[in-house]
Amino acid sequence: MNSTVVFDPIAPIELIWVALAIAVLLTVFAALQKSKSWALRGLGFGILILALANPALVRELRRSLSDIAIVVVDETQSQTIGDRAEVTAAAEAEVLSALEALSARDEDAPLETRVVRVRNEGGPVADPGTQLLTALNEAAAEAPADRLAGAILITDGQVHDPDAVTEFPGPVHALITGEEGEIDRRLVVISAPSFGIVGEDSTFRVKVEGVPGTARIAISVDGEVVEERNVTVGAENDINVPITHGGSNVVELVVREIPDELTLRNNRAAITVNGVRDRLRVLLVSGEPHAGERTWRNLLKADPSVDLVHFTILRPPTKQDGTPVFELSLIAFPTRELFLEKVDDFDLIVFDRYRRRGVLPSPYIANISRYVRDGGAVLIASGPYFAGVESLYRTPLADILPVAPTAEIYESPFTPEITEDGERHPVTSGLTHFAGSDGQGSAADQTPWGRWMRHVEVETLSGSTVMSGYEKKPLLVLDRVGEGRVAVLASDHAWLWSRGFEGGGPQAELLRRLAHWLMKEPELEEEALIATTQGSTLTVERRSVTGEAENLSIIAPSGERTTATWAPAGPGRWLTTFEANEQGLHRLSDGELTAIAAIGPPAPVEFESAISTPDLLQPLIDATDGGALRLANGIPDIRRVRDGRTAAGRGWVGLSRREAYAVEDVRLTPLAPGWAMLLLSAGLMLAAWRVEGR
Repeated sequence: MNSTVVFDPIAPIELIWVALAIAVLLTVFAALQKSKSWALRGLGFGILILALANPALVRELRRSLSDIAIVVVDETQSQTIGDRAEVTAAAEAEVLSALEALSARDEDAPLETRVVRVRNEGGPVADPGTQLLTALNEAAAEAPADRLAGAILITDGQVHDPDAVTEFPGPVHALITGEEGEIDRRLVVISAPSFGIVGEDSTFRVKVEGVPGTARIAISVDGEVVEERNVTVGAENDINVPITHGGSNVVELVVREIPDELTLRNNRAAITVNGVRDRLRVLLVSGEPHAGERTWRNLLKADPSVDLVHFTILRPPTKQDGTPVFELSLIAFPTRELFLEKVDDFDLIVFDRYRRRGVLPSPYIANISRYVRDGGAVLIASGPYFAGVESLYRTPLADILPVAPTAEIYESPFTPEITEDGERHPVTSGLTHFAGSDGQGSAADQTPWGRWMRHVEVETLSGSTVMSGYEKKPLLVLDRVGEGRVAVLASDHAWLWSRGFEGGGPQAELLRRLAHWLMKEPELEEEALIATTQGSTLTVERRSVTGEAENLSIIAPSGERTTATWAPAGPGRWLTTFEANEQGLHRLSDGELTAIAAIGPPAPVEFESAISTPDLLQPLIDATDGGALRLANGIPDIRRVRDGRTAAGRGWVGLSRREAYAVEDVRLTPLAPGWAMLLLSAGLMLAAWRVEGR
């Protein structure tokens, strides 16, 4: 019960002040006139004015409220370094036990404990860092300010929102995990390219921070170390990394460990560089002008990444018609330059209805065979001459061809079809879903493909037959020779599709895939393990033309191994989806193929600075008269202190007594009845009159 005196005037306050002033003047005047009753008159006036003010006694029934202590526990990834997680859990248990005991001992000042846990929200892809003070601010906003006794933060001190809280109603204490004198090195990626030219180097600018001296960096591409080099700690360094293939190149930079280093999580960075070809150089050699020549030319010219060199043989050297040499063509056909000196500069050579007429001597053609074995690509779009004595098969090129002509030519209509092997091969897989002269459409609106009118019969010697023609005979055969690739199209009537004959067909999609497969584009590999990421979701595709896929093994950056099963996604294709819970490189393997997938940022902010420190929290601690102590020195004693007193000392921290309360009942009692005070005032006036009358 708490009592106070209040006034509830029964007259306007202005009138009371005027009356008080008049009473004071009259009393002073009477005293100056040496009146015998001035004191009685002044007292009477005072009681009268007090009656107008109506004093009353207010009694409040109060209930004490508990003070609130906020305990913020840092459970972010930097707290997994070393034994910090175990130390944090032990400290949390002891702090909560101490607060419970403190509340039980002091019944006059009960203590309520609220625990807030801070984790890295948003999954492994998000990179918010440690939002410790933001969590503290949100917890404080949910509690009355007059009840906050203070806050205890159990953390390594590496926070990424130091300005989230600048003031707090009570003392803020930090219990720091980790040891004094920790050492660490970290890799900082200053700049990294998103794209790189295949066959050239991409430049990464990096810096190693931490213990001075020399650091050794290992450079890996797709999980294989390509170089190791020494760099100076604290200096910016340019590192050149070769881009070996198109598509995703996962580049990993790793700083070698030093003795007693705190963690290796900030010693590495993973960056995905998309490899693109500068210019794809294609040589198209047309044996003679014909209707299909423009189909090949338009297809290759339509691709902005293709540099096309096209020659059409209009007049063979054997033709003798008396035409002067200078009138035969604008420029001479540079056979020696193209097929001996610069043949390796081309990514693909296309022979379109080519026949032997003395233009390319046998040594030149033999050089093309060497070019293919060394990694080049040749496509033969055969015409009727392929079956005769002028066939390219009758040249040194036969050593690399997957087919042999039988000398039969079928001049009958047929509709090209995808073979069983073709359904699994990426060049022709799903091609039946493309319909119409523009090569677009779906299975639902598919129209039959238009027919072709000529098929050169061939015998398959090697490779894969992915399309069939007249009477199911091989139409399109693909093969690998050495490091290179060869394709033979046993017909010269693909142009009928481009003209829309009988509805046309997917000539654009077919020829595009065929050309890109020959030029070794990664998305068209027959045996492939392809990983794509969207957020923290990892989608893996297995493509094979030979057999079934084995279970997928996934190794996380921490070394944890997970096995995923495949789901069929079509002929020769399997898919699986995996939800990653760690940042960094995930290594994938199905026993035959391997792949690398990078999840999250190249260098997580959570591990940028791993050394434990109270420095980032010190401004808030100083502003609230709190303290920072290391848990390595033991759990501090927790005490209650009066509000405004020092709240931290050697080996102890304090929580303020806020003495907050809630009013449950209020009683108002007048100090004296109005009639009694009027009678008392009148009595004093009568007494003064009697004294004056003597």
